[in-house]
Amino acid sequence: MFLSLCTLFSATSVSSSSSISYSHHCASMVPESTPTTPSTTTLPYVTAVLAKYTGGDRILHNTNISSESEKWYFRFLPTQNIFETNTFGVYKIEASLIFKSSGFYYHGNHTRRNSLKFAFDGFWSQHSGKLCMIGSASWYSNGGNLINLDAVLKLNYPMNLTIFNSLITGKLESLASLKDPNYFEPVSLFEFVSSGYYQYSSSNYQYSLVSGKFDSYCRGGIDIPKNQSLGLNQGLLCHTMNSGQNDVFNLEYLNECSSFKNCTPLVGKDDNDELPSEMTLNAIQCSEEEHKVQYVIKFGSGYQYLALDPNTALVGEGSWDEKKNQLCIVACRFLNSTDSLDNARVGDCSIRLSLWYPAFWTIRNRTSILGQIWTNKTANESGYFNRITFRSRDNSMAAVPGLRYKYTVTKKVRKLCPFNKPVTKKGNRYPKWNSNDLAFHMLVGDSTGNHSWSWSEATPSFFNDQNYVLNPFSTPTFDTIEFEGKSAHHGPLNITYAISPYRTSSATSVIFNSTLDIYSEGLYDEDTGRVCMVGCRKLSTGESMDCKLLLKFQFPPINAKEEGKIRGSIKSTREETDPLYFKHLEITGWVFYKEEAKRSVQRLDLEMVMVLISSTLACVFLGLQILYAKRNPQVLPFVSLAMFLFLILGHMIPLVLELEALFQGNQNPNHVLLGSGGWVEVNNFVVRALTVVAFLLQLRLLQLAFSARLGNENYKALWVAEKKALFVSTTLYTLGLLFVLFLGTRKQNHSKAIDSSTSVVHHIHYIRRDLICYGGLVLDGFLLPQILFNIFQVSTKNALSHLFYIGTTCVRLLPRTYDLYLTQSYPRLQFYGAYIFANPNADFYSTIWDIVISHGVVKFAGVIYFQQRLGGRCISADTEGGCL
Repeated sequence: MFLSLCTLFSATSVSSSSSISYSHHCASMVPESTPTTPSTTTLPYVTAVLAKYTGGDRILHNTNISSESEKWYFRFLPTQNIFETNTFGVYKIEASLIFKSSGFYYHGNHTRRNSLKFAFDGFWSQHSGKLCMIGSASWYSNGGNLINLDAVLKLNYPMNLTIFNSLITGKLESLASLKDPNYFEPVSLFEFVSSGYYQYSSSNYQYSLVSGKFDSYCRGGIDIPKNQSLGLNQGLLCHTMNSGQNDVFNLEYLNECSSFKNCTPLVGKDDNDELPSEMTLNAIQCSEEEHKVQYVIKFGSGYQYLALDPNTALVGEGSWDEKKNQLCIVACRFLNSTDSLDNARVGDCSIRLSLWYPAFWTIRNRTSILGQIWTNKTANESGYFNRITFRSRDNSMAAVPGLRYKYTVTKKVRKLCPFNKPVTKKGNRYPKWNSNDLAFHMLVGDSTGNHSWSWSEATPSFFNDQNYVLNPFSTPTFDTIEFEGKSAHHGPLNITYAISPYRTSSATSVIFNSTLDIYSEGLYDEDTGRVCMVGCRKLSTGESMDCKLLLKFQFPPINAKEEGKIRGSIKSTREETDPLYFKHLEITGWVFYKEEAKRSVQRLDLEMVMVLISSTLACVFLGLQILYAKRNPQVLPFVSLAMFLFLILGHMIPLVLELEALFQGNQNPNHVLLGSGGWVEVNNFVVRALTVVAFLLQLRLLQLAFSARLGNENYKALWVAEKKALFVSTTLYTLGLLFVLFLGTRKQNHSKAIDSSTSVVHHIHYIRRDLICYGGLVLDGFLLPQILFNIFQVSTKNALSHLFYIGTTCVRLLPRTYDLYLTQSYPRLQFYGAYIFANPNADFYSTIWDIVISHGVVKFAGVIYFQQRLGGRCISADTEGGCL
């Protein structure tokens, strides 16, 4: 079917094109030739970097979509169907010309997507670079009528690429008459192209602007000492430029710059226009051998569309100077691109840019890349502008190695936070300075009680002069970071932190008059887990900073018995009358210690084994009860049907929920996080299978007990006792359920974590969880119906095998015992929900619940033992062996 559709489309395209005479419209540009054989020759491999078109208002800029016109862009896409012809150097080519924009628009009864696609056939001359094609496209007119747009496309392709010869220009012209409804105005096309992906060397691109020495074409910039900038490792120029592709920089103008006049390298703008606040450097190709890079430089703010006005962009070539550790770029403007694009060209290469990677950071200057823009023209010449500085917005330490930090406020920190030797609890251990444990997420809250908050992340940047670079896979693999030098130390260590918001409330923005974005430096004491720092925050107005912040963190011990949270505060050391003063903020942080995560993985492995053992033993003990009933069929009528009924329901509920999760594709993310996902899934499959086996065995026991009573008139008293036992046990279970739901509702009402918009969903979730937990509690008391049944019918029969009720009791006690062990050995479960055995979402687990329920389960087993030995109404024995 696919091949048939392709053949049909191709035939349609050829038929449409064949109705238009190629020779009539293109013979003067590229004469028509007869195709012969398929060719491996392709058009020069180019990638559009900038694109613009003008014209075509009737189809591309009608009144219905005028607000979106500036977001339209086009793509010219040659196909691989290229044929040689009987004229040397002339090839037959198929291609598409696509105009696109976002959104849908309505025309009458039709919905028209903003995508117009022309299918073309034509010929390309390899010698002249000219391309002429004819084709058509389907389009809806403003009145909603489907029309056919016949057109001719004429392009001039560059051959040997240089910065001055990287333009594809041409026109798309309608073949309809001027008064024809299918007519549209000519569309002028403009593309600045690259000869390939920029990280590869280009064999057919020739650098022409930076062919001389560095000083010869980069004269006039601010001279930066070499020791203040980082050098690039040999052979890593293109790799470094790759990591910085599409870097966004903030532009910083002189104080007297408030308009375009003499303040920007852009031309064709009114003096009252707003100055661009951002610049984007896009390296489009690189030559490692020549140490040269080609750039497109875009000015503006916000998202940069491909359909960018050439008047807001520059193109240039850069060269890395190893003597100065700087990259110098010679940049050119686009000329004659304001109206018609026919005469557009690259020229006026008087603009210079230099950028470097600072060798040192301080608390006030944490910029990965710094640079400047200037012109070699004089103030009296047209196109002159004042010097502009720029700095990278994304301050990453990974681009160039060797970055160091200069501490400037640690003396102040020692005065504000004396690090005297405190009295600490013996045996407590805190995160090491060279581990990933010092990075954490935190909730910053307003101390005034207004419940304003901000989710942020705190990441160390440096320890002493060593980079603290987090392994991006540190959470799932728990790898440690690597540092140069020795880790031995004495006393508090110098440390820097970057605090960045990733979810900020409006209330916190009001407090700061900006987002929570703080750089800080101070001290960390590995012996006490204490951090004290002075911080700086950027203000929303200008580039000024408020550096009178005091930050304090206290990390919990790694081996703490109680749940550990990071506690801290952010305070302003200014006077209350200062406009920049704010009331102190409280910090609550969560950290996932590597050591604790490893222990959690070990715990999961242990739980996998335990859940398999308990599930297997449950099946074994049920099988032993069936074997006991077959050997002693006379005891079957005296087995409580209600007991097996509750057992069946108790096992069926989790089985159904497991199947629901299986069909929905739910998977506990913590299992994947801990690296045990595959083994956990295998374990879950085995447990499900054992649960099904236990369910079937319980059904079999219920069927045997029911059949033994059915049709026997002598067992009417047993049915009466069964009904009484069922009524009493159901009443007790119902009252218990109501009590549990009541406690759960009160707990939810006191909780402040539930958002009003999701309270209903959370409420349903909590009710469901309480029901599941109560179901586990009912299973713990599975012997209650048998005890009541024995009391009402005063039986002395050994209805239950000792191995069955004692063994099943032990199976129910096993998770309780394990939970008590867990409280001592694994006190803090950082990965919420990462449970396989003794899951608190499936039963009630706590120290009190474990003791109370375990005592009740053992008591029930003891009662059954005495009832089957001394009588149905006996719940214990006296000192002489009599019934109590």
